[in-house]
Amino acid sequence: MFKRSPLRGIGRLIAALLAAVLATAVLAGCGGDKKSDASDTAQAGAAGAGFPRTLKTVMGDVKIPSQPKRVVVLDTGELDDVTLLGIDPVGAVAPHFKSAGGFPTYLKGELSGTADVGPLLEPNLEKIASLKPDLILSSKVRHEKIYDKLGAIAPTVFTATTGGVWKQNLKVHAEALGLEKEAAAKLKEYENQAKALGEAVKKKDGGTMPTASVVRFIAGPTRLYQSNSYSGVVLADIGLKRPSSQVSDDPDVTMKDVSPEQIDRADADLVFVTTADTPDKTQEKQVTSNPVWKDLAAVKNGKVFTVPDETWMSGIGVQAAEQMLKDVAKATGVALPKK
Repeated sequence: MFKRSPLRGIGRLIAALLAAVLATAVLAGCGGDKKSDASDTAQAGAAGAGFPRTLKTVMGDVKIPSQPKRVVVLDTGELDDVTLLGIDPVGAVAPHFKSAGGFPTYLKGELSGTADVGPLLEPNLEKIASLKPDLILSSKVRHEKIYDKLGAIAPTVFTATTGGVWKQNLKVHAEALGLEKEAAAKLKEYENQAKALGEAVKKKDGGTMPTASVVRFIAGPTRLYQSNSYSGVVLADIGLKRPSSQVSDDPDVTMKDVSPEQIDRADADLVFVTTADTPDKTQEKQVTSNPVWKDLAAVKNGKVFTVPDETWMSGIGVQAAEQMLKDVAKATGVALPKK
Protein backbone atom coordinates (compact mmCIF):
# COMPACT_ATOMS: atom_id res chain seq x y z
CA MET A 1 0.00 0.00 0.00
CA PHE A 2 1.27 3.47 -0.99
CA LYS A 3 2.13 5.69 2.00
CA ARG A 4 1.70 9.55 1.82
CA SER A 5 4.97 11.43 2.26
CA PRO A 6 5.06 13.64 5.44
CA LEU A 7 6.83 16.38 3.50
CA ARG A 8 4.10 16.37 0.88
CA GLY A 9 1.44 16.88 3.59
CA ILE A 10 3.40 19.74 5.09
CA GLY A 11 3.60 21.37 1.67
CA ARG A 12 -0.15 21.25 1.31
CA LEU A 13 -0.58 22.82 4.75
CA ILE A 14 1.76 25.70 3.86
CA ALA A 15 -0.07 26.25 0.59
CA ALA A 16 -3.39 26.44 2.44
CA LEU A 17 -2.00 28.96 4.91
CA LEU A 18 -0.65 31.15 2.09
CA ALA A 19 -4.02 31.09 0.36
CA ALA A 20 -5.72 32.26 3.55
CA VAL A 21 -3.25 35.13 3.96
CA LEU A 22 -3.73 36.21 0.36
CA ALA A 23 -7.51 36.11 0.71
CA THR A 24 -7.32 38.34 3.80
CA ALA A 25 -5.10 40.82 1.97
CA VAL A 26 -7.51 40.96 -0.96
CA LEU A 27 -10.46 41.64 1.36
CA ALA A 28 -8.50 44.42 3.09
CA GLY A 29 -7.67 45.99 -0.25
CA CYS A 30 -11.32 45.90 -1.26
CA GLY A 31 -12.45 47.94 1.72
CA GLY A 32 -11.09 46.47 4.87
CA ASP A 33 -8.86 49.58 5.46
CA LYS A 34 -10.97 52.55 4.43
CA LYS A 35 -8.69 54.95 6.29
CA SER A 36 -5.79 53.88 4.11
CA ASP A 37 -7.90 54.32 0.97
CA ALA A 38 -8.93 57.84 2.02
CA SER A 39 -5.32 58.75 2.73
CA ASP A 40 -4.19 57.50 -0.66
CA THR A 41 -6.98 59.44 -2.39
CA ALA A 42 -6.12 62.63 -0.51
CA GLN A 43 -2.45 62.29 -1.43
CA ALA A 44 -3.34 61.76 -5.07
CA GLY A 45 -5.60 64.84 -5.00
CA ALA A 46 -2.91 66.96 -3.38
CA ALA A 47 -0.38 65.88 -5.96
CA GLY A 48 -2.81 66.71 -8.76
CA ALA A 49 -3.35 70.25 -7.44
CA GLY A 50 0.34 70.90 -6.82
CA PHE A 51 3.48 70.92 -8.89
CA PRO A 52 4.66 70.61 -11.54
CA ARG A 53 2.03 72.88 -13.07
CA THR A 54 1.69 74.81 -16.31
CA LEU A 55 0.24 78.32 -16.35
CA LYS A 56 -1.37 79.90 -19.39
CA THR A 57 0.00 83.45 -19.46
CA VAL A 58 -0.06 86.44 -21.76
CA MET A 59 3.33 85.28 -23.06
CA GLY A 60 2.30 81.64 -23.54
CA ASP A 61 2.42 78.51 -21.41
CA VAL A 62 4.92 78.49 -18.55
CA LYS A 63 5.84 75.27 -16.75
CA ILE A 64 6.78 75.55 -13.09
CA PRO A 65 8.47 72.30 -11.97
CA SER A 66 8.11 72.70 -8.20
CA GLN A 67 6.65 75.15 -5.70
CA PRO A 68 8.83 78.28 -5.92
CA LYS A 69 11.00 79.21 -2.96
CA ARG A 70 13.45 81.70 -4.49
CA VAL A 71 11.36 84.41 -6.15
CA VAL A 72 12.44 87.56 -8.00
CA VAL A 73 9.86 90.32 -8.58
CA LEU A 74 10.36 93.11 -11.07
CA ASP A 75 7.57 95.54 -10.17
CA THR A 76 5.89 96.92 -7.09
CA GLY A 77 2.59 95.10 -7.46
CA GLU A 78 4.40 91.79 -7.59
CA LEU A 79 6.40 92.83 -4.53
CA ASP A 80 3.23 93.59 -2.57
CA ASP A 81 1.66 90.29 -3.64
CA VAL A 82 4.49 87.93 -2.73
CA THR A 83 5.11 89.53 0.66
CA LEU A 84 1.36 89.41 1.32
CA LEU A 85 1.62 85.65 0.86
CA GLY A 86 4.52 85.32 3.27
CA ILE A 87 7.37 85.15 0.78
CA ASP A 88 10.54 87.19 1.26
CA PRO A 89 11.77 87.55 -2.35
CA VAL A 90 15.45 87.01 -3.03
CA GLY A 91 15.39 89.93 -5.49
CA ALA A 92 13.17 92.92 -6.25
CA VAL A 93 13.19 96.38 -7.80
CA ALA A 94 12.39 99.60 -5.96
CA PRO A 95 9.67 101.99 -7.20
CA HIS A 96 11.11 104.16 -9.97
CA PHE A 97 9.16 107.22 -8.78
CA LYS A 98 10.25 106.88 -5.14
CA SER A 99 12.26 110.06 -4.50
CA ALA A 100 13.77 108.68 -1.27
CA GLY A 101 15.08 105.53 -2.98
CA GLY A 102 14.98 101.97 -1.66
CA PHE A 103 12.09 99.60 -1.11
CA PRO A 104 8.65 100.81 0.05
CA THR A 105 8.61 101.88 3.68
CA TYR A 106 5.19 100.28 4.27
CA LEU A 107 6.87 96.91 3.68
CA LYS A 108 9.64 97.65 6.15
CA GLY A 109 10.72 94.50 7.94
CA GLU A 110 9.50 92.15 5.20
CA LEU A 111 12.49 92.53 2.87
CA SER A 112 15.49 91.87 5.09
CA GLY A 113 16.95 89.28 2.73
CA THR A 114 15.98 90.92 -0.56
CA ALA A 115 18.59 92.17 -3.04
CA ASP A 116 17.85 95.22 -5.19
CA VAL A 117 17.98 94.06 -8.84
CA GLY A 118 16.79 97.36 -10.32
CA PRO A 119 16.34 99.81 -11.80
CA LEU A 120 12.78 98.86 -12.63
CA LEU A 121 12.94 99.77 -16.31
CA GLU A 122 16.31 98.03 -16.83
CA PRO A 123 16.70 95.17 -14.33
CA ASN A 124 20.20 93.78 -13.76
CA LEU A 125 20.04 90.40 -15.50
CA GLU A 126 23.40 89.22 -14.21
CA LYS A 127 22.42 89.94 -10.63
CA ILE A 128 19.09 88.20 -11.12
CA ALA A 129 20.83 85.11 -12.48
CA SER A 130 23.29 85.09 -9.58
CA LEU A 131 20.37 84.79 -7.14
CA LYS A 132 19.36 81.48 -8.75
CA PRO A 133 15.61 82.14 -8.67
CA ASP A 134 13.06 79.44 -9.36
CA LEU A 135 10.39 81.99 -10.39
CA ILE A 136 10.40 85.52 -11.85
CA LEU A 137 7.28 87.72 -11.81
CA SER A 138 6.60 90.85 -13.86
CA SER A 139 4.34 92.12 -16.64
CA LYS A 140 4.38 92.44 -20.40
CA VAL A 141 3.94 96.21 -20.24
CA ARG A 142 7.12 96.51 -18.16
CA HIS A 143 9.54 93.91 -19.48
CA GLU A 144 8.32 92.35 -22.73
CA LYS A 145 11.65 93.09 -24.45
CA ILE A 146 13.66 91.01 -22.00
CA TYR A 147 11.15 88.20 -21.47
CA ASP A 148 13.24 85.61 -23.33
CA LYS A 149 16.34 86.50 -21.32
CA LEU A 150 14.43 86.24 -18.06
CA GLY A 151 12.89 82.95 -19.15
CA ALA A 152 16.37 81.56 -19.75
CA ILE A 153 17.17 82.22 -16.07
CA ALA A 154 14.00 80.78 -14.47
CA PRO A 155 10.29 80.16 -15.17
CA THR A 156 8.94 83.66 -15.84
CA VAL A 157 5.27 84.56 -15.36
CA PHE A 158 4.00 87.82 -16.84
CA THR A 159 0.61 89.46 -16.50
CA ALA A 160 -0.47 91.79 -19.31
CA THR A 161 -0.24 95.06 -17.43
CA THR A 162 -0.40 96.64 -13.99
CA GLY A 163 -2.58 99.14 -12.11
CA GLY A 164 -6.34 98.70 -12.12
CA VAL A 165 -6.15 94.95 -12.82
CA TRP A 166 -4.28 94.35 -9.57
CA LYS A 167 -6.79 91.85 -8.19
CA GLN A 168 -6.61 89.70 -11.32
CA ASN A 169 -2.81 89.90 -11.18
CA LEU A 170 -2.81 88.69 -7.58
CA LYS A 171 -4.64 85.54 -8.71
CA VAL A 172 -1.99 84.89 -11.38
CA HIS A 173 0.87 85.40 -8.94
CA ALA A 174 -0.82 83.15 -6.37
CA GLU A 175 -1.29 80.41 -8.93
CA ALA A 176 2.38 80.59 -9.87
CA LEU A 177 3.28 80.25 -6.19
CA GLY A 178 0.74 77.55 -5.38
CA LEU A 179 -0.95 79.82 -2.83
CA GLU A 180 -4.37 80.42 -4.39
CA LYS A 181 -6.41 79.82 -1.23
CA GLU A 182 -4.20 82.10 0.83
CA ALA A 183 -4.48 84.91 -1.72
CA ALA A 184 -8.27 84.59 -1.97
CA ALA A 185 -8.59 84.77 1.81
CA LYS A 186 -6.38 87.87 2.06
CA LEU A 187 -8.27 89.63 -0.73
CA LYS A 188 -11.65 88.84 0.81
CA GLU A 189 -10.47 90.11 4.20
CA TYR A 190 -9.43 93.42 2.63
CA GLU A 191 -12.66 93.77 0.62
CA ASN A 192 -14.77 93.18 3.72
CA GLN A 193 -12.84 95.86 5.60
CA ALA A 194 -13.19 98.32 2.70
CA LYS A 195 -16.94 97.73 2.53
CA ALA A 196 -17.31 98.20 6.29
CA LEU A 197 -15.34 101.44 6.08
CA GLY A 198 -17.64 102.72 3.34
CA GLU A 199 -20.70 101.94 5.44
CA ALA A 200 -19.19 103.85 8.37
CA VAL A 201 -18.40 106.87 6.18
CA LYS A 202 -21.89 106.89 4.68
CA LYS A 203 -23.50 106.66 8.10
CA LYS A 204 -21.40 109.57 9.39
CA ASP A 205 -22.44 111.64 6.36
CA GLY A 206 -26.13 111.10 7.03
CA GLY A 207 -26.65 108.42 4.41
CA THR A 208 -24.82 110.05 1.52
CA MET A 209 -21.40 109.08 0.21
CA PRO A 210 -18.87 111.88 -0.39
CA THR A 211 -17.05 112.33 -3.67
CA ALA A 212 -13.27 111.91 -3.83
CA SER A 213 -10.57 113.09 -6.22
CA VAL A 214 -7.03 111.77 -6.59
CA VAL A 215 -4.38 114.30 -7.68
CA ARG A 216 -0.77 113.36 -8.37
CA PHE A 217 2.06 115.84 -8.76
CA ILE A 218 4.75 114.43 -10.98
CA ALA A 219 7.51 115.84 -13.18
CA GLY A 220 5.46 117.32 -16.00
CA PRO A 221 1.69 117.89 -16.06
CA THR A 222 -0.39 117.20 -12.96
CA ARG A 223 -2.45 114.02 -13.14
CA LEU A 224 -6.00 113.16 -12.13
CA TYR A 225 -6.30 109.42 -11.50
CA GLN A 226 -9.36 107.74 -12.93
CA SER A 227 -11.88 105.31 -11.47
CA ASN A 228 -10.22 102.36 -13.24
CA SER A 229 -6.74 103.04 -11.86
CA TYR A 230 -5.32 101.15 -8.87
CA SER A 231 -6.32 103.85 -6.38
CA GLY A 232 -9.64 104.20 -8.19
CA VAL A 233 -10.46 100.53 -7.60
CA VAL A 234 -9.67 100.88 -3.90
CA LEU A 235 -11.93 103.95 -3.59
CA ALA A 236 -14.66 102.00 -5.41
CA ASP A 237 -14.26 99.12 -2.94
CA ILE A 238 -14.94 101.64 -0.17
CA GLY A 239 -17.89 103.03 -2.11
CA LEU A 240 -16.67 106.61 -2.50
CA LYS A 241 -18.11 108.45 -5.49
CA ARG A 242 -15.89 110.02 -8.15
CA PRO A 243 -16.32 113.30 -10.05
CA SER A 244 -17.29 112.87 -13.69
CA SER A 245 -13.82 114.11 -14.69
CA GLN A 246 -12.35 110.96 -13.11
CA VAL A 247 -14.65 108.24 -14.40
CA SER A 248 -13.21 106.01 -17.11
CA ASP A 249 -14.15 102.65 -18.60
CA ASP A 250 -11.28 102.76 -21.08
CA PRO A 251 -8.45 100.45 -19.92
CA ASP A 252 -5.99 102.68 -21.78
CA VAL A 253 -7.13 105.80 -19.90
CA THR A 254 -6.35 105.46 -16.20
CA MET A 255 -5.10 109.02 -15.69
CA LYS A 256 -5.56 112.45 -17.27
CA ASP A 257 -3.14 115.35 -17.38
CA VAL A 258 -4.36 118.80 -16.40
CA SER A 259 -2.78 122.24 -16.36
CA PRO A 260 -2.92 124.54 -13.29
CA GLU A 261 -5.86 126.33 -14.94
CA GLN A 262 -7.74 123.02 -15.38
CA ILE A 263 -7.39 121.89 -11.77
CA ASP A 264 -11.07 122.68 -11.17
CA ARG A 265 -11.66 119.21 -12.65
CA ALA A 266 -10.43 117.89 -9.30
CA ASP A 267 -13.37 119.47 -7.47
CA ALA A 268 -14.80 116.98 -4.92
CA ASP A 269 -15.74 116.68 -1.26
CA LEU A 270 -12.37 115.05 -0.53
CA VAL A 271 -9.14 115.57 -2.46
CA PHE A 272 -6.25 113.15 -1.93
CA VAL A 273 -2.88 114.43 -3.14
CA THR A 274 0.35 112.51 -3.76
CA THR A 275 3.75 113.71 -4.96
CA ALA A 276 5.93 111.35 -6.99
CA ASP A 277 9.00 113.55 -7.33
CA THR A 278 10.61 116.33 -5.34
CA PRO A 279 8.21 119.32 -5.37
CA ASP A 280 10.57 121.54 -7.36
CA LYS A 281 10.30 119.11 -10.29
CA THR A 282 6.51 119.22 -10.35
CA GLN A 283 3.84 121.87 -10.89
CA GLU A 284 2.68 121.60 -7.28
CA LYS A 285 3.56 125.18 -6.42
CA GLN A 286 1.95 126.57 -9.58
CA VAL A 287 -1.20 124.55 -8.98
CA THR A 288 -1.68 125.22 -5.27
CA SER A 289 -1.01 128.95 -5.64
CA ASN A 290 -3.51 129.22 -8.50
CA PRO A 291 -6.88 130.94 -7.76
CA VAL A 292 -8.64 127.99 -9.45
CA TRP A 293 -7.19 125.61 -6.85
CA LYS A 294 -8.00 127.94 -3.97
CA ASP A 295 -11.60 128.08 -5.13
CA LEU A 296 -12.11 124.30 -4.83
CA ALA A 297 -14.67 123.30 -2.18
CA ALA A 298 -12.26 120.80 -0.62
CA VAL A 299 -9.59 123.49 -0.30
CA LYS A 300 -12.01 125.94 1.32
CA ASN A 301 -13.31 123.26 3.69
CA GLY A 302 -9.92 121.91 4.69
CA LYS A 303 -10.57 118.57 3.01
CA VAL A 304 -7.34 118.21 1.03
CA PHE A 305 -5.18 115.36 2.31
CA THR A 306 -1.58 114.59 1.41
CA VAL A 307 -1.09 110.81 1.23
CA PRO A 308 1.93 108.59 0.43
CA ASP A 309 2.65 108.08 -3.26
CA GLU A 310 4.18 104.67 -2.58
CA THR A 311 0.88 103.24 -1.39
CA TRP A 312 -1.69 105.20 -3.40
CA MET A 313 0.20 104.91 -6.69
CA SER A 314 3.07 102.45 -6.59
CA GLY A 315 1.84 99.81 -4.12
CA ILE A 316 -0.70 98.13 -6.40
CA GLY A 317 -1.60 95.36 -3.98
CA VAL A 318 -3.62 94.38 -0.94
CA GLN A 319 -1.11 95.62 1.62
CA ALA A 320 -0.88 99.07 0.03
CA ALA A 321 -4.68 99.14 -0.28
CA GLU A 322 -4.99 98.48 3.44
CA GLN A 323 -2.79 101.52 4.05
CA MET A 324 -5.14 103.53 1.83
CA LEU A 325 -8.08 102.46 3.98
CA LYS A 326 -6.32 103.94 7.01
CA ASP A 327 -5.83 107.23 5.15
CA VAL A 328 -9.49 107.40 4.10
CA ALA A 329 -10.68 106.59 7.61
CA LYS A 330 -8.55 109.39 9.02
CA ALA A 331 -9.69 111.86 6.35
CA THR A 332 -13.36 111.11 6.93
CA GLY A 333 -13.11 111.07 10.72
CA VAL A 334 -14.30 107.48 11.25
CA ALA A 335 -12.67 104.57 13.03
CA LEU A 336 -11.15 102.00 10.69
CA PRO A 337 -13.21 98.79 11.04
CA LYS A 338 -11.26 95.77 12.21
CA LYS A 339 -10.38 93.01 9.76
